[in-house]
Amino acid sequence: MEWNALFDLKGKVAIVTGGARGIGKAAALLLAKAGADIAIGDLDAEEAGRTAEEVRKLGRRAVAVPCNVLRDEDLVQLVGTTVKELGGVHVLVNNAGGGGGGREDPATISVEDIRRDFGLNVFSGWRLCQLCAPHMKQAGYGSIVFITSMASINHSPGMSGYGGSKAAVNHMAANLAHDLGPEVRVNCVGPGATRTAALESVLTPEIERRMLARTPIRRLGTPEDIAGAVLYFAAPISAWVSGQTLFVNGGGVQTLD
Repeated sequence: MEWNALFDLKGKVAIVTGGARGIGKAAALLLAKAGADIAIGDLDAEEAGRTAEEVRKLGRRAVAVPCNVLRDEDLVQLVGTTVKELGGVHVLVNNAGGGGGGREDPATISVEDIRRDFGLNVFSGWRLCQLCAPHMKQAGYGSIVFITSMASINHSPGMSGYGGSKAAVNHMAANLAHDLGPEVRVNCVGPGATRTAALESVLTPEIERRMLARTPIRRLGTPEDIAGAVLYFAAPISAWVSGQTLFVNGGGVQTLD
């Protein structure tokens, strides 16, 4: 196989949750550049529409689907619309997520806060796997990529719910790889500190300096850095890779403690 065919996604359809901005948007655009048609599921329907238009300008088909990953009916609609409008599903990027990382003091938060972490990061992605896998198996090609986090292996205060849920994703994906193979591969990408809008809103020169103190590649990540790992897992080049978590973190740890 020629080297460029190893990254060729022509004829494939990818769903990217949280695809309107940040890491999700970067992944959607890079997968489109590799030839995939893209379905963008996002809470922000207007921004998702703008990202879909950027995909179309790259010569690929795209749909934007309003989606709250905590609502099962939204997940069903996302997959159904993708299949109806784009003809199938071959790649799923479970990027949408969140939680109260760094603010989860067990003395003050509730069980509902922890339940929401797991709903956002674990349950929604598992459900989308369940919905997408039959289409992938029918097509004979499937790649599921979870966006997890360095929080899944770091040990920090105020992170029990968020970090615990992301750790669960790593282990869940490794087990799903056995359930869904051989047609469907399941892997995780674990970003380190990445220059998204959320990080930029709290970043100061001092915080950045402390983050980079133990980072061999002396810069923070970009959404495009993470998107490169997503493309690797989505494309044929990783055809014998499943059940893995790849940490994309500049070679280091960006915790502040």
